Amino acid sequence: MAEPFDEYVDQFIMGASPYGVIMNFRKTSSTPASPGTTPPVKEVGSLRMSMEHFKVMAFLMRRQIMEMEQNLGIEISIPVQLMNALHIAPEDWQKLWRREP
Repeated sequence: MAEPFDEYVDQFIMGASPYGVIMNFRKTSSTPASPGTTPPVKEVGSLRMSMEHFKVMAFLMRRQIMEMEQNLGIEISIPVQLMNALHIAPEDWQKLWRREP
């Protein structure tokens, strides 16, 4: 059995198929990169799960974020440049995070 890990991550790659989901987590090196180059990335670990587990987890994470924002009176904003890079349309983003009455 693999050892459990406790790591900070700032990148992930996700893949899905009818058989399940895999998420590969990475973190950017703390060593600065040379100008014009991409900083090195360290592989942290992978998680695999069923589609059902993934869907429940996504629901629970969204609910947790919305409750935290409401309780703290904040809105966690995401830079427009990041949403553009991920091809997330502003209207899709707003629809996901809309609070229902």
